[in-house]
Formats: sequence, structure tokens, C-alpha cells
Amino acid sequence: MFTSFIGNLRKEFHQYNRAKLIKDFLAGITVAAVALPLALAFGVSSGADASAGLITAIIAGLVIGSLSGAFYQISGPTGAMAAVLVSIIAKYQLTGIFIATFIAGIFLLVAGIFRLGVLTTLIPSSVITGFTSGIAFIIASGQIKNLFGVNQANADLAAVLKQIIHLQFKPIALIIGLLSILLIILYPKKWGQYLPASLVTILIATIFTLVLKLDVATVGNIPQTLIPEKHLTISNLKWPVIQDLLLPAFSIAALGMIESLLCGASAGRMTGVKLNNNQELIAQGIGNMILPFFGGIPATAAIARTSVAIKSGAQTRLTGIFHALILLCSMFIFAPFMSNIPLAALAAVLIMTAFRMNEWSAIRYLYQHRMKSGLIKFAVTMVITIVFDLSVAIMVGILLGFILFIYKVARIEITSSPINTERLDESARAKSANWTVVYISGPLFFLTADTLSSKLEQLPEKQNVILSLRGVPMVDVTSLRMLLEYCQEMQARKQRVIFSSMNQQLFDSLKRAGIVDLLGKEAFYPAVNQFLITLWQSEE
Repeated sequence: MFTSFIGNLRKEFHQYNRAKLIKDFLAGITVAAVALPLALAFGVSSGADASAGLITAIIAGLVIGSLSGAFYQISGPTGAMAAVLVSIIAKYQLTGIFIATFIAGIFLLVAGIFRLGVLTTLIPSSVITGFTSGIAFIIASGQIKNLFGVNQANADLAAVLKQIIHLQFKPIALIIGLLSILLIILYPKKWGQYLPASLVTILIATIFTLVLKLDVATVGNIPQTLIPEKHLTISNLKWPVIQDLLLPAFSIAALGMIESLLCGASAGRMTGVKLNNNQELIAQGIGNMILPFFGGIPATAAIARTSVAIKSGAQTRLTGIFHALILLCSMFIFAPFMSNIPLAALAAVLIMTAFRMNEWSAIRYLYQHRMKSGLIKFAVTMVITIVFDLSVAIMVGILLGFILFIYKVARIEITSSPINTERLDESARAKSANWTVVYISGPLFFLTADTLSSKLEQLPEKQNVILSLRGVPMVDVTSLRMLLEYCQEMQARKQRVIFSSMNQQLFDSLKRAGIVDLLGKEAFYPAVNQFLITLWQSEE
């Protein structure tokens, strides 16, 4: 794996020159402009603080960006991860987040080493759409307090709504928030190529807050250091605490894996360069193990920043590193200014981010095409994500996906009909009179075996049977035993059973079950017509 990574690096930097370096640097500046407001916003919305989000973007850009599975991956704090962290930080405090992040990093590292990057293929797309929408709802609802300027600390949504109903909020904060949302919506897309709407919105809101000396809640002090007072230490890693945080850590790792690999899959289609999934998991693992020691929160690859990097002309992973260094400079130079950013403006950025997180095209597709199973998985996963947490939502979503799949697979079509003798001569008509053809379409396994048995029992008495298995992809032990017993019963009644139109795998299964030995190879034909021709040509 290390050799493969070095080989990819050599390929990536082959014929690297000054022109490519300039492109990487300019792309890094653009990505940093997008990442700065998002890092601050996600840091605040996670329950930590703005500096934690900024530190996370810096360390992730340097560490994960250097080791990532493709040049285009830009990692940092994300809205989805921030939504997951809210419930964890409420129960285990900030130290709990640091420990859970470290453990999650170990999980991701192990997953990469053991090449478990394919596990995301087990998650149905509608389940991913569902928990994405659930997370978007959590992000947006969590920002209502800041949007309205509600003062109550650690208030849940019900308490916040109660205060809003009783007009116990700051109108000026709401005005800032609504104007910020309006600016983001109306901001020309072509301008966004040079200055992102979120950055412009926060700059304008902060300047107005400072000039007019508005009484609104702000981000607060941003330490000008990469190692703040609150960070993980070795003494914090105690086994009883680690045991309590294993499930939250699993949630963080699961989301990190899903977000990073889905981001890589999307970016891979944009660039034509495939992501090395397992190398990406190793990078995410190492990065998340290091982050807590700097006071950072969990990081994943982010599609918003990654797509900006690609569109800005990124050539190598130096784009991510440059973006991190620019954020580092911003921390030391602009920290006093950033501390005055109004929380209502950050709330506006997050609410719009949450709205855009929803996979609206995928949701419309499910509704327009009336895909019931997909809609069920989407709705159930979304509700469970909101009511419980991501780990439960993913497990239930996958389980529900398998159940609905089995339900669909369990459908089997069985039709039977006598042989059409209208165009046959008298001899062939007589030979065909006591034969029935049974057409089977669908898998033969434990859920469909009884259905087939019932259909065969309903056939007319004293009829020989031709089983056409062209539409049967597989057969399990339960169905094989049922077919063997049916063939034995037919032999006991001096009646014949013919098998036709099956694939080689199916024939091998029937042979292992003893059905071929019981009936003889003369009872197996490539097609129904071939058997009928043989039947009609036979002598009485």
C-alpha cells in the first residue's frame, strides 16, 4: 500500500513545473476563501467554537491533504459531522469529542489497512439521501436560536420556539440573519467564482455590526495559536471513558468514511482520476487521530471545497496544503476581526448550506418515478437520523434496504399451460395430450419454495410436467429438496418430469442435489421446443 501511494505521488508530480505551482497556489486561495466561513460556522454549530473549526481545517488540509487517496480531496469540518457532534458534546463535553475523534481515527485507519473501502457500496443510495436530509434538518433547526438571537444557552428546539412565540428574541439579530440569507440567495453565481457568497455575506455583516455597534451575539475570542487551552492529552485517554465513547466514535468513523468516499467518487467523475479508497481512509484515520491533540473536531473530505478546488484548476494535492497555510495566516492576522462575526450571519450561512445539502434531484426522482421502496428507505432513514442518531439510522437503513430487497426478490411468477396442439398432426397431438409446461421466473429459495410447491400440486392429475427454468437465476437448498421430493413423487405415480432452459450453474446445483441422477440426463433439455420435437418424433 505504501509503495502504491509513492507511485501515485510520482505520477501526480511528474513534470511538475512553475505554471502548475501557480495554478495550485491560486486554487488554494480560492478554496481557502470558501473554507474560512464554513470552518468558523461548523466549529460553532458543532457545539465547540469557531477556533476549533478553523484549526480542524488547517490540520486536516496539511495532514489529510498530504496523504489523501487523490490530489483533489480537500478535507475539513463539515455540516454533516457538526450535526452529529452536537448530541455527543452535550453528553460528553468537549473532551469527549476529542477522545471520540481519536478513536474514530483508529477505526478509519484500520478500515483502510484492511481494505474496507468497499463497505460503502452496501449502503443504498436512498439511505444516503435520507440521512443527508436528516442531518440537514438538524443543522438548520440547530441554528434557529442564533438566527433569532435567543439568549438561552443549551436550549433545545422546543424551548427556542417557545421563546420566539413569546417574542423573547433580538429583532436586530433576525434582521441580520434574514438579510444574510437574502444576500446568499441573490448573490450572482458568476461572482462566486472569485469571492464565495458566504465569505462576502460574513464580511458585510461583520462590518455593519462593528460600524453600527449592534448589540448581537458574536463568535467571540479566537485564540491565535494552533494548540489552544482545550485539547486532547494522553492523560484523557482512560479505558472507562473510551468504552463509553465507542459507539459515538463509530458514528463519527462511519460518517467520515461515507462522506469522504462519496466525495471522492463524485470528484473522480469530474476529473477522470479515480480515488484510492483505502489510501483515503488511511489519510482520514491518521488525520483524525492527530486533530484532537490540537483541539480540533472530526474532519472528512468535503464535496463543496473539493469541487471548488477542481473548478479552480487544482493540479496536485498542494492545493489543499496551500489552502491550509492561507487559513493559518488568516488565524494570526484576522483573528481580532473574525471574533466580531455575528452568529446570526453564521446561522444564515449554515441554514443555506443545510438547504443545499439535500439531494433535491435524487428526492424528486424518487417521487416522480414513484419508487416506493426508495421513498420508504429515504423517509425512515431521515426520521431516525433526526430522532436518534446517525449510527442507528445507517444500521436501520441498511437493514431496511435488505428487507425490501428480499421482499422484491421473493416475488416469483409461475404460469402453466397445456401444449398448443392446433397445428399438430394427429400423432403429435396424441403424444402431447398429457403434458403441461410450467414456466418459472424468479429465484427459487426458501421464501418461494412453498409457492412453487403449491402451484405444482394444483396441476391436473396424471399430467407429465415440463419445468421451464429460463427465468430462474438461482436455487437454494430448500428449493432443491422440494424439487427432489416432487420428482420422487412423480416417479412413484409413473409420471415424468422434464427440466429445460436452465443455465449451467442451475444444472450443477440440480446435479449435486441428486435430481440428475434420479431422472437421468435424458430428462434435461436446452429448450422446451427441443424436448417436444424429440417427443413427437418418438415411437409409441
